[in-house]
Amino acid sequence: MTIEIDNNSGFCFGVVKAIEIAERELEKDKKLYCLGDIVHNDAEVKRLEKKGLKTISHDEFRTLKNTKVLLRAHGEPPETYKIAKQNNIELIDASCPIVLNLQKKIDKAYTDFSSVEGQIVIFGKVGHAEVIGLLGHTENKGIVISEEKDLDKIDFSKPINIFSQTTKSRSSYHSIIEKIKERMISETGNDEINFIINDSTCRAVSNRDVFLKDFAKKHDIIIFVSGRKSSNGKVLYEVCKNQNPHSYFVSETDELQKDWFKPNISVGICGATSTPTWLMKKIKTAIEKFEK
Repeated sequence: MTIEIDNNSGFCFGVVKAIEIAERELEKDKKLYCLGDIVHNDAEVKRLEKKGLKTISHDEFRTLKNTKVLLRAHGEPPETYKIAKQNNIELIDASCPIVLNLQKKIDKAYTDFSSVEGQIVIFGKVGHAEVIGLLGHTENKGIVISEEKDLDKIDFSKPINIFSQTTKSRSSYHSIIEKIKERMISETGNDEINFIINDSTCRAVSNRDVFLKDFAKKHDIIIFVSGRKSSNGKVLYEVCKNQNPHSYFVSETDELQKDWFKPNISVGICGATSTPTWLMKKIKTAIEKFEK
């Protein structure tokens, strides 16, 4: 049996940066609050909790005063910064630079588009931490769409300025853009539509589905490692499953089943942008023990 860990899987740059900042702070103070899970992976969250990281909700955040709080890579809405200022909370801002740049663009677009009664549309997952932060820069008036059926939320007779959540698939984003174009032309009866398209996906993340397709094809079975909360993990697992029906989703070693593995097969291990490399290596070691 051969086992390969996908080199393109694992933490994205933003998550790596956030965890490095958290560990640096914990070395100094041994305790640090984090607003929401630092990453959507329970194993990594537990590892950091042992070092002193305490995950808090937004409701708990509002009750804190005179302390430090880490902002994770997903970014936060303006309201979070206002509360921190009011409560004398020192923010350790680990927001991904790509997300922060997108927030600035949406903020400006919202201001500019208000004069023409335009709509800010965000292609992303409703309730996702990044999307909540992006919406905050539209005074929560932006329209979030995640699939074709959501298009009915949009008024196609009015101008549209569209952005994508950074981790969404580029192919899915382009597909929804084409559908919006069709609806706008049909509604207005004019090819000259006021439709502004922004390239806001993170290529390092959004192109992972392309690499995963090839990786899934080259192995007999795929072990996809991800936290159950990770929306990115669910999407990328489906990419693997579509290419290789012998793909299995696991979050920890105790979910592996010995009868999945036969002699002389090729096993591929991959994961989401929220999957730590150490966990994929741990999974590999556990699989190797099945041969003994």
